[in-house]
Amino acid sequence: MADISNSDGSSIQIPTIKFTKLFINGEFVDSISGKTFETINPRTCEVIARISEADKEDVDLAVKAARDAFDLGPWPRMSGSERARLMLKWADLIDEHKEELAALDTIDSGKLYHYSKDFEIPLSANMLRYYAGAADKIHGQVLKASMEFHAYTLMEPIGVVGHIIPWNGPTFLFFTKVSPSIAAGCTMVVKPAEQTPLSALFYAHLAKQAGIPDGVVNVVQGFGHTTGAAITSHMDIDAVSFTGSTEVGRKIMEAAARSNLKQVSLELGGKSPLIVFDDADIDKAVEFAVLGIFFNKGEVCCASSRVLVQEGIYDEFEKKLLEKAKAWTIGDPFDSKTQHGPQARTTYITSKDHYEKILSYIEKGKREGATLLLGGKPVDIKGYYIEPTIFSDVKEDMCIAQDEIFGPVLSILKFKTIEEGIKIANNIKFGLAAGIMTKNIDTANTVSRSIRAGTIWINCYFALGNDIPFGGYKMSGFGKDYGLDALYKFLHVKSVVTPIYNSPWL
Repeated sequence: MADISNSDGSSIQIPTIKFTKLFINGEFVDSISGKTFETINPRTCEVIARISEADKEDVDLAVKAARDAFDLGPWPRMSGSERARLMLKWADLIDEHKEELAALDTIDSGKLYHYSKDFEIPLSANMLRYYAGAADKIHGQVLKASMEFHAYTLMEPIGVVGHIIPWNGPTFLFFTKVSPSIAAGCTMVVKPAEQTPLSALFYAHLAKQAGIPDGVVNVVQGFGHTTGAAITSHMDIDAVSFTGSTEVGRKIMEAAARSNLKQVSLELGGKSPLIVFDDADIDKAVEFAVLGIFFNKGEVCCASSRVLVQEGIYDEFEKKLLEKAKAWTIGDPFDSKTQHGPQARTTYITSKDHYEKILSYIEKGKREGATLLLGGKPVDIKGYYIEPTIFSDVKEDMCIAQDEIFGPVLSILKFKTIEEGIKIANNIKFGLAAGIMTKNIDTANTVSRSIRAGTIWINCYFALGNDIPFGGYKMSGFGKDYGLDALYKFLHVKSVVTPIYNSPWL
């Protein structure tokens, strides 16, 4: 292991990469083709390791393992309390290895080490615990049939699930998908993003250590056009859960329709507005605006990439926003003082590089006539860093106000009335989330009911929780993550009906 010295005098160990192969049926195995690909450290621009690359034949093996585990194995037939016991062991093992796991996500995706170690990984372990608590509470209903029948419903696991995970939250989004489906009794094939496969493989190892039966959790890393396509079109996968771009979401729906009409859940792109009214606490609004776009270097699906400010406070808000944003600390993601690490890089040679995509949108904003108030350039240090960037004088039809950039680029738009603010907020193809800053309860109620988005935050932002359903409207997708809604989407409802003879009542 290598050591990294921190600005506070502490040191952090960079772990040796232990797991680089596919995880199928409880074992780490090479891909059938023997092919591998590089995973890149965005902090140093260097290769971390070569990772086994799954093709269709490897996916077939993983699906067979998951299918056998579902059709013949103990997992769906265990009591909910027994599944919960093993899930809790898995969560405890995650807590025991949080430093190593945080380091893996930092070198693989540029995430802040201390945030991952102190918050994201513990939150992910607690997500497992949340759904472990629900595993023994899955039950149907007794129905009051209108005729002479006794009727009730069963809730049964949907079967084999394909999970496709994005690169911006390798740990949190892994457990967002896996936790409810495994509690429901499903088995699964997980495809982590090709940019960030390292922690997913480690979590598979810990699942086996916890006693999760072989074949229940399989991890096949590879590329979307091969591995992902094999999952979404597979005739023996019963459901697919995907978080990522709207463009890929379309392809997944098409593949599901052309194959076996598998159930699909999609959490897709966003261009979420933070709407700041004249009566808002400006300092608090500025704080949420900065956090909402620059947290995780803007690589967040529900980032507040559009800030709509009412004209009465626009100038004061803009001034304070610039002061706050200029103090945002860019640097080494292992440093505890850093707030903003490097952008992710793609690894597949024909993919458009995400880092270059962000820079191209900044240039597009300039050409469209928006005013560049802050940033707009790469940072002059080693690694794939981009300055926090703010545009003002943005019109609602500009590309930077319509397209998901998925980087640290903020557009500020001015509005006059509540009605105009609602119109601008809704004039977008996405509908993932929105924030409202106001002290007026009538304004909050009116706007929250008028915005076409799946989550509305009032005088807060990024208020996510295991028990709060999250998912989009419009082209931000459908199906909920978190809460019991996420559990139910991995369950089939079966109605059972039997005649009643000579009963004194129905």
